[in-house]
Amino acid sequence: MPAQLLAIHRVEKPWGRHQLWPGFDDPAPDGEPVGEVWFQSPDDSAPDLLIKYLFTSEKLSVQVHPDDAAAHARGLPRGKDECWLVLDAEPDSTIAIGPREAVDTAKLRAAAQDGSIVDLLDWKPVRAGDFFYAPSGTVHAIGAGITLIEVQQNSDTTYRLYDYGRPRELHLEDGIDVAVVEPWVPQPSPGIVEHGRTLLVEGPKFVLERWIGGDRMIRLPHGETGWLVPVRGTGEVDGVAWQAGDCLSVSGSAVLTASPDADLLFAYPGDTRM
Repeated sequence: MPAQLLAIHRVEKPWGRHQLWPGFDDPAPDGEPVGEVWFQSPDDSAPDLLIKYLFTSEKLSVQVHPDDAAAHARGLPRGKDECWLVLDAEPDSTIAIGPREAVDTAKLRAAAQDGSIVDLLDWKPVRAGDFFYAPSGTVHAIGAGITLIEVQQNSDTTYRLYDYGRPRELHLEDGIDVAVVEPWVPQPSPGIVEHGRTLLVEGPKFVLERWIGGDRMIRLPHGETGWLVPVRGTGEVDGVAWQAGDCLSVSGSAVLTASPDADLLFAYPGDTRM
């Protein structure tokens, strides 16, 4: 079928929350905090991209992801480029992305071992509406008090460099091997390509567009899949109703109807330029 609502998979995390986001049921007060919601195909297939919501009450680990080449060398299907759209943030919330200045691998390794890596990173204040694209190899840490949507290559390979003393496995050598040791430089925004359609990310691993309200045709090449992520509003895709907090997979050609207040993300593989 051209459009399909994806199933929700809730992931408990030590840094998660008991109060999530409108559209998602809160976990029980005495239950484990939920840190992520993943959207998955009912048939448990593993497509190229994965869409998540993240809910943080504490800083996430300082981490890094491999690129495709490094992942393939380990027998993994793909690396992990990712991006984040911030939906909500407490006044003092921050995201660390890349080192503040260039470091060598020896210094990065020593800083990860003694915890001073936190001070090496470029912690940026964030607020609702901020957007970040983090290619694989970017050392990063998402801070506390943030709700965001993450669009990523479909990989759960994470190399933790530092985890604030939490009793979880670290992956120091693997992480150092793939880390970019230069400061993160934001990619220039591709900008508006037509009325109501803004290009946020243009490859190489995925394309991400933002659509504002109104109706449109979605046209994808045969055999390719896109992901529609409603941030706000309601509507239908080929008769499949959606609302904020849903995620739909779309293939082929489909008719999208959206309320005037709708705010939508649409992601698709980087070699599929619409």
